[in-house]
Amino acid sequence: MNGGGIENPVFEPPSPDLGRRRQASPAGVDAGVPAEAEAEEGPCGWGRCTPKALQLCNNPEGYLAAYSLLAIFQGIVVNGLINISISTIEKRYELNSSLTGLISASYDIAFCVLSLFVSFFGERGHKPRWLAFSAFMLGLGSLIFSLPHFSSGKYHYGAKLEASSANFTCNASTKSSLPNYLYVFILGQLLLGIGGTPLYTLGTAFIDDSVPTHKSSLYIGIGYAMSLLGPAIGYVLGGQLLTVYIDIQIPESTNMDQDDPRWLGAWWIAFVACFFAIWLLIIPFSCFPKHLPGNYGISTLHATTMNLIIASSSEALVATGFATFLPKFIENQFGKTSSFSAILGGLVLIPAAALGQIISGILISKCTMDCKSIIKFMIGTCSVALLLNTVFLYAKCGNEPFAGVSETYNGTGMLHNLTAPCNANCGCLRFMYYPVCGRDEIQYFSPCFAGCSSYLFNNKKAYHNCSCIGKPKRENGSEDFIYEAVAGKCPTQCKAHLLCNMILIKILCLVCASPILSSSLAWHFTICTIPGPILFGVAIDNSCALWDIDECKTKGACWVYDNERMAYLLMGISAACKIITIIFVVMAVYLYKPPPASAAMSQKDSEMVSSVHT
Repeated sequence: MNGGGIENPVFEPPSPDLGRRRQASPAGVDAGVPAEAEAEEGPCGWGRCTPKALQLCNNPEGYLAAYSLLAIFQGIVVNGLINISISTIEKRYELNSSLTGLISASYDIAFCVLSLFVSFFGERGHKPRWLAFSAFMLGLGSLIFSLPHFSSGKYHYGAKLEASSANFTCNASTKSSLPNYLYVFILGQLLLGIGGTPLYTLGTAFIDDSVPTHKSSLYIGIGYAMSLLGPAIGYVLGGQLLTVYIDIQIPESTNMDQDDPRWLGAWWIAFVACFFAIWLLIIPFSCFPKHLPGNYGISTLHATTMNLIIASSSEALVATGFATFLPKFIENQFGKTSSFSAILGGLVLIPAAALGQIISGILISKCTMDCKSIIKFMIGTCSVALLLNTVFLYAKCGNEPFAGVSETYNGTGMLHNLTAPCNANCGCLRFMYYPVCGRDEIQYFSPCFAGCSSYLFNNKKAYHNCSCIGKPKRENGSEDFIYEAVAGKCPTQCKAHLLCNMILIKILCLVCASPILSSSLAWHFTICTIPGPILFGVAIDNSCALWDIDECKTKGACWVYDNERMAYLLMGISAACKIITIIFVVMAVYLYKPPPASAAMSQKDSEMVSSVHT
């Protein structure tokens, strides 16, 4: 979450000479706040219990420390853990990317619906207690989000796949109920959205009301910096936990490691830990006094502001989409594990976003840009970012050969059909996905679909007597191979490009940082952050080449993606949003009219404290 704004007469800024804020009248004339409406600063504590030790924290610095911790944990859960858990949740609960995109958007739906309500009642109430309520809901949402793991039982997928010729029928008892947990995840996200609303509407307003105007930007900037630190911690922490098996102990009957596509990591552990940590923050927020009630003027949106709002919303649509699905993109394009993809995605997104903010802020400050110059600066950065979208032409891998999907069975059978003459009599199950890599460097859906009739264990499970596997493509100096197929996917052929591609994407994120108006906050959630993950989820689903279909013909998660189609679709969405951004920023420059004030005011107009990252 980012916020900020331009000091402009149209926004009715408060006077820095007043100890209290003044509220603008409907006519635009400042009216003093009635004395009876001013609440005196009280001691820190609970009722009559006001320990002297707590008074050391009864200041803006003490509040900022508590606020920063809550912002960090909110970022860990909402923008870190949930994003890196998406791929695992899809596989565990048989969901497609469109539905997991809806899960991600549920947070923003709650924020959008409640932001006006919370702002209206919260600014007239006790803001720190609203923040205590925020901590309560964030902790509860984190707990609810982890509950499906405890109620869905142990993970048993593919424990005995060699016996995959058993006869299965579809009935009420075999039909999976796992997709129904979608509603639990949505509920958890809605609760997180309810908790996040006071944090980013009243939390910063309380800081602004409690410190002098010339210090408020620094304090609020620190708070937002902590909100960026949270996702970085979430990506790294969650990525490490994905290296732990989902049920902690791997069943003896299952021989799996992280390279096995059936592997699922312990995504839920961090959510439970954050539940306890966030609820501890209820204590400090509940002891802060009321301080000053928030008094805000009513700002008028003019043509320039509206164009910048639309432009920044277009930018944020791409940002939220990539924040949700970049780990999944890395995992499927480069054949990496979920844990590695999560950590790498965090290392790409978070530092680039932070550096983009810092560098753009330094340039604006050092070059003493006025408001119009900043808008022109946005045109330049967005134009460069549009050119850098061609990174997706290189940040992709070709589709690995997959029998029955992208390749025929040694010249027999048909594409998009896993059954061929070589395995027609094996009675293979379409819903038992356990890929093997043949000596012909082609991947097969399972040992059964590869026509393998025997296997043995060594360091890695190997299969023999496979009727569908052809001759090896490359000679290795020996006449016979020790095996015909091994468990797991075939290694991707473009691993060497991974580092270069991630550097290019990092530069893309860095260049796309552009200053925007804080007044666009509510519009961001309506225009961009709600449809962003859903739009990206639909695009990723449209690139699926092989769906998980159970014995009841119900579609679950996607097992194999068309890598090239995925890259082109994401590039198209990103480029289209960049073009929209540039169009509306150009219109903003054309329609901009400086306020009737001195040159000094023009300099104040350049104070921007918000950035969007893509």
